Amino acid sequence: MWKRLTLLWTLVRGDARQLWHALRHPAAPRWLKIGTVLIVLYVLSPIDLIPDAIPFLGAMDDLVLVPLAIRWLLKRLPPGIAAASRR
Repeated sequence: MWKRLTLLWTLVRGDARQLWHALRHPAAPRWLKIGTVLIVLYVLSPIDLIPDAIPFLGAMDDLVLVPLAIRWLLKRLPPGIAAASRR
């Protein structure tokens, strides 16, 4: 279980870093900035799909939806920005 969590953390950290570099690229599209703001608002918002009061499931929606949303944004990057953000 811990091995899977560390692997998930490594993937999310790498994707978040790539997203950060893509946002700082001069040719970053507006939809990327809006999508990133929406992800941050979802994480910080007290309103969730599954309330955090439910012990296990409350945190799982954040642990699953946020990495999926980040990965979805990264897959839609233009090739030039994606290559530059991977470096």
